Amino acid sequence: MFEEFKNARKLLGLNARNLDYIRPYNKKKAKRLADDKILSKRALKKGGIPVPKLLAKIKSAEELENFDWTALPSTFALKPNRGFGGGGILVVYGRKKLSRKIVQAETQDMPDPVWIKSDGSKVTVQDLKSHILNILDGAFSLSNLPDVAFFEERLTLLKLFKPYAYKGIPDIRVIVFNRIPVMAMLRLPTRESGGKANLQQGGIGVGIDLTSGVTTTAVLGKGKIIDYVPGTRMLLSGIRIPYWKDILLLAVKSQEISGMGFLGADVAIDRERGPVFLEINARPGLGIQVANLAGLRERLERIKGLKIKTAARGVRVGRDLFGGEVEEEVEDISGRKVIGTIEKIKLIGRDGKSVEVEAKIDTGAGFTSIDIDLAQQLGFNDTVTEYQKIEATYKDIEHLSKQERWSIYKHIPHLESTLVINSASGSTYRPTIRITVVMDGVVIPTRVTLINRAHLKYPIIIGKRNLRKFLIDVNK
Repeated sequence: MFEEFKNARKLLGLNARNLDYIRPYNKKKAKRLADDKILSKRALKKGGIPVPKLLAKIKSAEELENFDWTALPSTFALKPNRGFGGGGILVVYGRKKLSRKIVQAETQDMPDPVWIKSDGSKVTVQDLKSHILNILDGAFSLSNLPDVAFFEERLTLLKLFKPYAYKGIPDIRVIVFNRIPVMAMLRLPTRESGGKANLQQGGIGVGIDLTSGVTTTAVLGKGKIIDYVPGTRMLLSGIRIPYWKDILLLAVKSQEISGMGFLGADVAIDRERGPVFLEINARPGLGIQVANLAGLRERLERIKGLKIKTAARGVRVGRDLFGGEVEEEVEDISGRKVIGTIEKIKLIGRDGKSVEVEAKIDTGAGFTSIDIDLAQQLGFNDTVTEYQKIEATYKDIEHLSKQERWSIYKHIPHLESTLVINSASGSTYRPTIRITVVMDGVVIPTRVTLINRAHLKYPIIIGKRNLRKFLIDVNK
């Protein structure tokens, strides 16, 4: 019954959106442009918006039969021109190498090329032909009308997204209405989605704060709230999206060029080129509301009557109305970053070894403390080993003088010092090591104490000595 209610509510939301925004604000001519990927990208490119390179297109069975398959690069994306919901997209990641015997044989009858998909399976010319015939027949198009297949360059993955994305390229969807960005999310490909950044096929959507460009809530597939990338401890909140203002400007400019009043703009970030516009979506799904824990309709109503003259002005209005503008003002006035009680941070240890973890912000603790297992991941294996040997050998070390304790501890490799830590349960003596903490873009070289935190939720607490450049918002 609950599932039926959810589905009915979703259907009502789609119908209300269609009646109130898509039909009145998206004229037929503009919708035809948005639904035609090749045509819309040509218009966007003419308007100065970067788009993926068009490699080739096939409009008929005759063109398919005469197509030169050797002209295709080793990696590309095959798409239906009027596809929707990610259906019909086929991405290949490399070309299978010919055996040495074939390469050495001087013959004109070279075999057809073979490509590799994200899961390692092969894609033959016959596979591509069958898939393209389905596209031409309209198997993936709106209303199942005959369609056109096209090959497009595959963008290269940004290093930042590598731990979060399975095989494919993530993208950022921005909902734009009345030249104002009203909501955004990062879409991540998963194993379940086959490397496609599409929620309907099992991808991940992560809400993005419009002011800061930092990710917030994550949703898997059609509605399951999650904290981490499935099968990992990679936290999905707290990712700062590069080129954030540029992405919002591209989204608004795409609305100006297309003539659409309400749209979803999909933008990816290429490793070499930066932001690249993927496509205009005339009927964006409502999963973005779950990822932002906010309703879209309320935001659209707030800006319905505003007069926005430029894209830059629209971006400023959207960030002020629907982002964390108060936090930004506080940071400007105080000169300090605003952080929450739990923050995603990066730790850098010996020989450049680094780890990303969730840290508890604890203003009641004087020093930053990390778990011994975390120290080992940062290259301090021998430090931890010697420390544990001493702990096992000297049961009454707290009764020794400072000089006597140091004579025992000073032989530990990479040791900085020992500190007396006072707590409700008494005084303990902990060795310290030197690492670098990177939190919200602030780099903090510091000493941290070692302790066994395996029984605790967070492997590190950040103490007040490392919080001088921050303000703590307990509601974050």
